[in-house]
Amino acid sequence: MNLEEIRDYCLTFKGVGESIKWDNHLCFEVGEKMFTILNLDGVPSISLKVTPEEYEELLGSEQFISAPYLGRYKWVYMADYNTISKTDLFKYIRQSYELIRMKLPKKVRDQLQD
Repeated sequence: MNLEEIRDYCLTFKGVGESIKWDNHLCFEVGEKMFTILNLDGVPSISLKVTPEEYEELLGSEQFISAPYLGRYKWVYMADYNTISKTDLFKYIRQSYELIRMKLPKKVRDQLQD
């Protein structure tokens, strides 16, 4: 899988924007809140938000660690997103989007209804 496939997938969600932060990270946002972060330096790494239950479970696997600076908010970091299936990766990305979207103010959420 490559960065363009992930980018194309993220941009299918309603209200999603993208920006470059910290010089080399492509961030996908909904309501100006990040839900997925990709490294642009050729390293296929990704950070995203997961549920509290999944956070503990995923930290027990070899693929995931607590995301630097965001771990306290239940974000995980994967050094190589090619170590899991495309289906699972897209599931986590979609879930991250939904978790962030649900924390937005009601007025903003209402504008994002499908």
